[in-house]
Amino acid sequence: MNKVYPSPGAALEGLLFDGMTIMSGGFGLAGNPESLIPEIRANGVSGLTVISNNAGAEGFGLWTLLQTRQIRRMISSYIGSNKLFEQQYLAGELELELSPQGTLAERIRAGGAGIPAFYTRTGVGTVVAEGKPCEEFEGKEYIRETWLRADLAIIKAWRADTAGNLMFRKTARNFNPDMATAARVTVVEAEEIVPEGMIDPDHVHTPGIYVDRIVACTVNEKRIEQRTIRQRESA
Repeated sequence: MNKVYPSPGAALEGLLFDGMTIMSGGFGLAGNPESLIPEIRANGVSGLTVISNNAGAEGFGLWTLLQTRQIRRMISSYIGSNKLFEQQYLAGELELELSPQGTLAERIRAGGAGIPAFYTRTGVGTVVAEGKPCEEFEGKEYIRETWLRADLAIIKAWRADTAGNLMFRKTARNFNPDMATAARVTVVEAEEIVPEGMIDPDHVHTPGIYVDRIVACTVNEKRIEQRTIRQRESA
């Protein structure tokens, strides 16, 4: 089975439809599927529910799908400095489910592992707990959270082999590996594609069984969301 596709557009062909749920990897602007998101925008698919830690930054990443009003609902843990995200939510134009970052990661992992629900202390006594079942364990209250799954996961990897085995670098590893396991179809853009067997099995972060389609990145901008500098000390 050939998993390697010639272009990002070809890798998404036949997968997009209105009202679908998409998991989009990334942490801040690290590990964003920079080549696949523009193809979703160009397709014009709408009414999307997007599961992602955040929604990009001005002019970049998922922000571009907010700009075209293709996203109906976001499940995220962080709005950050994304003013468009904030404006659309406050105006009632965008549904938002905020989930604590660790809980969001675990909900995605649970979706991939086939665990429909779990209990956590995070969010107890806050708005996060509203409407959710609570139980007591060893004298402490816990809230029940449910798994997250998607129709499509779009993932960015550092290296992939032709069988779909993946390696990630640094903060790009935060959400991408879990999302790759929790979707009906997983499409990966990789900075480097190598022949099968070229990645040491001990170095594989995501096994190829979870990956359906692979494409070489066409965009590797890797922006810095907030650049902080200091003046060099005089000699």
